[in-house]
Amino acid sequence: MEPIKINDYRTHKISDSDVITRVLSGEKELYEILLRRNNQKLYRVIRSYVKDTAEIEDIMQNTYLKAYEKLFQFKHNSQFSTWLIRIGINETLARLKTKGKYRNLHTSENSLSKNFVLEIPDKEQLNPEKKMIRQEAKQILEKTIDRLDAKYSTVYVLREVEGMSISEISDCLGLTVSNVKVRLHRAKDMIREELYELSMSADVFEFGFDRCDNIVDKVMNTIK
Repeated sequence: MEPIKINDYRTHKISDSDVITRVLSGEKELYEILLRRNNQKLYRVIRSYVKDTAEIEDIMQNTYLKAYEKLFQFKHNSQFSTWLIRIGINETLARLKTKGKYRNLHTSENSLSKNFVLEIPDKEQLNPEKKMIRQEAKQILEKTIDRLDAKYSTVYVLREVEGMSISEISDCLGLTVSNVKVRLHRAKDMIREELYELSMSADVFEFGFDRCDNIVDKVMNTIK
């Protein structure tokens, strides 16, 4: 088989399905590719429900480990990211149930975490003034999304930030297509027009660099 450099996970042509086949055949070190490809998306989804950074990362780790244990159940005619997100959401809801927060999850606004602002590395060389404006804009957008109920913010993030299709979101969340469309429409209505323009940036709720490496190391060390 073709040798794979883990560091090439973003550009390597091997599909998720092929990675899974090879992991199940004994090349479990390749599971890292799936982690790195999906860290950002999984983080953003879980953050729609939970705001504490440490708890989010704990849920992410549990999600990846559970997905690894059940990897043989994955159906290759579907997308791994969709399957993974469903596991992540179930893990999140189970965590909220144990804390007695599930009942109010969809009926009241999520409270804002005092330390919710994320440190997002700049991908471009910007002058200090532009960096400040950019960061302030992200913070405003994140706060606005955080004020939405989880049932709206999750759909909004998956569609407008992650760029997933309506049918993919429907599959992930176990909702009808029409229900997804309604929630997305309401989410947009609750976000001011100027903030909606800012949401086109893929930088919000970023989970990368050291934090990405940290969750990958924890999971890979556990399955070794």
